[in-house]
Formats: sequence, structure tokens, C-alpha cells
Amino acid sequence: MLTMDTYDFSGKKALVRVDLNVPQDANGKVTDDTRARAIIPTVNKILKDGGSVILMSHLGRPKGKVNPAMSLKPIAEHLSGLLGKPVLFATDCVGADAKAKAAALKPGEVLVLENLRFHPEEEAGDEAFSKSLSELGDVYVNDAFGTAHRAHASTTIVAKFFPSAKLFGYLMQAEIDSVGKVLGHPQRPMTAIVGGSKVSSKIDVLRNLINSCDELIIGGGMANTFVRAMGGQTGASLVEEDLLDMARTIIEEAKAKGVQLHIPTDAVVADAFSETANTDEAAADAVPDGWMALDIGPKSVESFRAAVLRSKTLLWNGPMGVFEMKPFQRGTVAIAEAVAEATSKGAFSLVGGGDSVAAVNQFGLADKISYVSTGGGAMLEYLEGKVLPGIAAIKG
Repeated sequence: MLTMDTYDFSGKKALVRVDLNVPQDANGKVTDDTRARAIIPTVNKILKDGGSVILMSHLGRPKGKVNPAMSLKPIAEHLSGLLGKPVLFATDCVGADAKAKAAALKPGEVLVLENLRFHPEEEAGDEAFSKSLSELGDVYVNDAFGTAHRAHASTTIVAKFFPSAKLFGYLMQAEIDSVGKVLGHPQRPMTAIVGGSKVSSKIDVLRNLINSCDELIIGGGMANTFVRAMGGQTGASLVEEDLLDMARTIIEEAKAKGVQLHIPTDAVVADAFSETANTDEAAADAVPDGWMALDIGPKSVESFRAAVLRSKTLLWNGPMGVFEMKPFQRGTVAIAEAVAEATSKGAFSLVGGGDSVAAVNQFGLADKISYVSTGGGAMLEYLEGKVLPGIAAIKG
């Protein structure tokens, strides 16, 4: 397989799929450029080799129609600041303007194409549309892990038009390598921390992780379903009644495979889902009627922390409670700090999934984690053990 380090981009026009789906304010100003910054090493390597770069991305959900509020033009301007050089912009991703600007591109220049999703053919994975995109460049680079789970024109189908000139960008390769370190051949002991509100969105993740981890920590709203499945009283907490049998199955599978399962023993409870609600602490299996568990309690924090600190490999996906509300963020903060501390002592840590990433960023700990993933849904599907179409298209 070709790699960024072995491929010579000299004189080549690199068509690079990136993820510039970044948040903006009402004036179009970028408010968080994490994803934009993440592609800079790939862009710089191509330019340094003497190549030129054609960047393509989606932004928002324009549903196949042109929507000026979702134009990539302001993001192209922001990118110009990050790269410290002018960035050209094409008013469409296919058609006359895109073709002309791509054809005129000189070594060292960068061109951003307009939002791919202004065309319904992008999400449909249309072959003719993919071919039109492919004609703009000499080599295809996929550096958009966040969309690797979608078989769209620019993420998957376009690759077939570059049979001997397709490769992963640095960001994509780092994501693949990081998951490999956790699920492939982890240093032992390996601990997975899975949180979030619902078991239903994490069933396949939990069942796949049982095959690779030594300890499995379950927190967040989804823990209530496990507590109820074991006969506990959960008050007004969020519980998925239709998944109690599945929770019992996961408990049995963990036991059968010798995986130490950690489920909260206590909780921070509230009488309403509100930052100003009355709060108290209770045993996780004895939540009073009308009250709901919104964070893990101090005893759970201590036992989870101990498990994290004895680990050599850590995967964290999903918060321990409603961390967006101050009274219920202690559990998530404690786990984030424990993961950072274990990392400082030599453990490899991977944080993936929107809420966990938001938490480590909010608490200023992102630079103390080994790898923070840029892909929410893609990371989730990868952890489920699925083959991601965007990855298969390059490897195939």
C-alpha cells in the first residue's frame, strides 16, 4: 500500500477528501477549527513535495440543494490563515469552474471545492459524479475519518478511478493505527470505558469489546439499564425496558470470557433533569421513586479510577453522566483525569465519540490523551468491528 511518507507528490495534483464540517457562528466565522487543523500535516507534505492540493468536503446537511449558508468559502478563507498562504476557491465541486481552476493549479497551490453535498449524487454514491471528481486530480488521498463509514461518492466510489494512486492521509492513518493499538494487539491489561445515555446505541460496541478487553466499565444513563437488569430499583432514571435481557446477556458474556465488568454501585441523583434540581447520593440499585441517576457516585468514581490506573491500554467512548450540567460532571471529570494520569504513566489511551471528545476538550485534557479521535459515528462503527467503506476503498 502507498503511504504519505513513501509517495512522491512532485508535479501531482492531489485530490484530498477532508472533513471541513466545522462549526460556525451566525456570521460564518469558524468557532472550532480542530478538524481543519487536523488536515494540515497532509496538505503540507503534498506541498513540500512539489504537488498541489484540491480539497473536497461536505458541510452540514444541505440535502442535495445549493444553500449559501453552508458554503465552504468562509472555511477556505480560515484555512488560508492556518496554512499561511492564499487558498483558491471553486464555486462548485464539479463542472466548468472546478475543472478550470483544477487545471490551472500550479505546484504549491491549494484549491477548495464547494460543498459536495450541494449535489444529491454525493450521498447517493453516484458513479458518474465520482468520475467527474476523479478527473480533477492525479492521485486520491482520503484524510476524512469522520465520514469513512459512509459509502459516498467522495469517500469511497471515487477511489476506484485511482487503482494505483490512492492512499490514506496522515490523519486517517493515525485513526486506523490508534484503533489497531486498542483492538488489534493491546498492551495488557486493556480497559474499555463505555458511557452515554442509551444501551441501544452501544450494544454492538459492548459485545465486540468483550472480545478484546480485560476490564469493561459501564457508566452514563446506559448503566441504569444494567442496574435494573440485575434487579435494582432505578427510580425515574432512563431505563430501556426492552433491553433488560440484552443487558443480562452482556453480563453473562463478560463473565464467560473472564472480563471484569464494572457497573456503578452508587449515583448522584436528582429530582428533575435540570441544573437547578435538588440533588443527593444514593445506591445505584436503590434510587428513590421520582428521582433519577444523572452521574456516577463517589464510590463508583474510586473503583473506576482504580481500574483505569492499573491499565496499559485504555479506550473511552461516552461520558459517565450529564456532564453538560455542572452538578453532574464530577464522574466524567474524574474519569478524564484518571485516563490522563494513566497516560502520563505510560498507558496508551484512545478517546473517541463526540461527547467524550467534547469532555476532554472542555476540561483541558485533550493534550494529555494519547489519541483523540476526530470521527464520532465512524469511530463507533469501527469499534463495533464493522468494515468502513472509506477504508476498504483504499485497501482494496
